[in-house]
Amino acid sequence: MRTTVGIIGAGPAGLLLARLLHTAGIASVVLEGRDRGHVEGRQRAGILEQGTVDVLRAAGAGERLDREGLRHDGIELRFARRRHRVDFPGLTGGRSVWVYAQTEVCKDLIALQLAEGGPLLFEAPALAVEDAATDRPRVRFRQGGTEDVLECDYVVGCDGFWGVARRAVPAGSARVFERTYPYGWLGILADAPPSHHELVYARHDRGFALLSMRSPSVSRLYLQVPEGTDAGEWADEEIWDELTRRFETGDGWTLERGPVTQKSVTPMRSYVHEPMRHGRLFLAGDAAHIVPPTGAKGLNLAVGDVVTFARALVHERDTGSATLLDAYSATCLRRVWQAERFSYDMTGLLHRAPGATPFEDRIQLARLERIASCRAAETDLAEAYTGFPFG
Repeated sequence: MRTTVGIIGAGPAGLLLARLLHTAGIASVVLEGRDRGHVEGRQRAGILEQGTVDVLRAAGAGERLDREGLRHDGIELRFARRRHRVDFPGLTGGRSVWVYAQTEVCKDLIALQLAEGGPLLFEAPALAVEDAATDRPRVRFRQGGTEDVLECDYVVGCDGFWGVARRAVPAGSARVFERTYPYGWLGILADAPPSHHELVYARHDRGFALLSMRSPSVSRLYLQVPEGTDAGEWADEEIWDELTRRFETGDGWTLERGPVTQKSVTPMRSYVHEPMRHGRLFLAGDAAHIVPPTGAKGLNLAVGDVVTFARALVHERDTGSATLLDAYSATCLRRVWQAERFSYDMTGLLHRAPGATPFEDRIQLARLERIASCRAAETDLAEAYTGFPFG
């Protein structure tokens, strides 16, 4: 089998890249190790930046997003039993974010790919990327018990941190930057209407809490818990009681409760792999970088990567110049490091570290007071949250 671009991974990054290449008239093949039901069912990020929404619309994947997605024009910060709303459009010249789950993005892009695009092979795990440093890279994969080879001009690894693409980069030619955090997020899905129409980020002496949603009838909520916590250690009522404490305000606000349908713990880490290219192998999304979820950046960073690659490949085809392809890693990393910085700052602003001192608690509160009282500080948060420019 031969194609122009071999794409490993049918998450939102791989699927969107296939769509962008299709609309540009460039052939691709997508290899995905899991079945379609798994890809369309795995719960991940739910916040789409303005730029991500614009890209999906331009690619023809915005119809259901516009119909069912929840536009949010701000977030609420809570601290010291106070509430402060950050107005995104008013601070950024009109930008907003949308609540639309990654599962729904994947469903939309899969439907488009199967109806209009190139081959999308499920249950076809990539086994290795070979000859990446040559002009004829290959992806060995397995489908139906038989091993096969996909020959390409380029390979894009959208297969996550544990995928084969990142492992194909020689260790001596890469540098890794990472940080792990001594806490995680205990997350629940609940059949309860959201208690607020926008996301609520709460800093509390007992730890961070986040109020989010998946739909007008389904809430998504998170609690900061110690690293290594087992979700089964928490009874449902314990979770609701702790959320109520951490979201408490001085104005009588109440938290809606309901049956918990899903419960899990997400570890927290920051990770960057440099460079994001080796020969004709390009890394995108979690294969190259991971951010703590506090800044809602993971999915949106992956979109920025594949938009950058697609633009660069079209530029090469149209002009004969590989300048933009050669700049792929540096271009993406400028945006990646700003998102890493923002996610790190938001995490430190809102989470209480184990053993935090009263001085450190007061510094957190002072930083939140600064955002609530200074338009410049508030604008910096709003601009970062709604998204850094692509490219």
